[in-house]
Amino acid sequence: MSSKSPAGSRFLRTTGQHAAIERDEFTDGGYILSIGGAEQSHVNLAEPDDIFYEYLRRIGHIVDLAAPWGEPVTALHLGAGALTLTRYIQATRPGSVQYAVELERELLDFVLERLPMPEGTELHTVIGDAREALATLPPELRFDVVILDIFSGPEAPAHIACTEFYREAAARLTPRGVLVVNVGDEPGLTLVRSQVAALRRAMADVAAFAESGLFSGRYPGNIILAGTQGPWPVQWTAALTARGPHPAKLLTGVELDAIAEA
Repeated sequence: MSSKSPAGSRFLRTTGQHAAIERDEFTDGGYILSIGGAEQSHVNLAEPDDIFYEYLRRIGHIVDLAAPWGEPVTALHLGAGALTLTRYIQATRPGSVQYAVELERELLDFVLERLPMPEGTELHTVIGDAREALATLPPELRFDVVILDIFSGPEAPAHIACTEFYREAAARLTPRGVLVVNVGDEPGLTLVRSQVAALRRAMADVAAFAESGLFSGRYPGNIILAGTQGPWPVQWTAALTARGPHPAKLLTGVELDAIAEA
């Protein structure tokens, strides 16, 4: 195998697991990042604006609405993975300035080595804990989109899954900025409920966006929370549910109350 092949593995010292990148046999230009044997991210180098995972596609659709189409944005990714959304923003909004924070230095090095970013990408990488790294960024930096993609189950880092952290992240937003949180949860949606409450205390309005069946609380899955600094734009609800992936449902206001208070 050529040393330039994206396939390979890397030991991650922080978690003691191995990360592997392998070709996706069903997608031309597609690669899959796995950590500890579990698939974590999918990247399509040939078409970076084609996102395979549904929950990431939903986040991408929110980013689409955060600014006029094609206009560069500033974006902060807390939890880098294989930089799928970073590639998406570069492909759809060339000239964007992006920062990616990742706890695992070896993971970020591995991904950038095996799956390099497109030429012209302005990406600044930061190694460290998401909350600590947020505090060390230059004080004048403001972001149109802050994306938190760290939670992977009901056990979430307490210092991140809290109102205080969301307020710190919200303070980094531009006036039009949106705070997006991916919440991976188990049946019962305990983490989703707590994060809706925490995010509501930090933002003016909050929406929850997911596959419609997940709101029943009977299945595990990913629910995307989006916090805005003013009232949730009604037109965004129609746009996001129309874009899917389908079946899609978005809850705000009293509809979201039923989930948050259950």
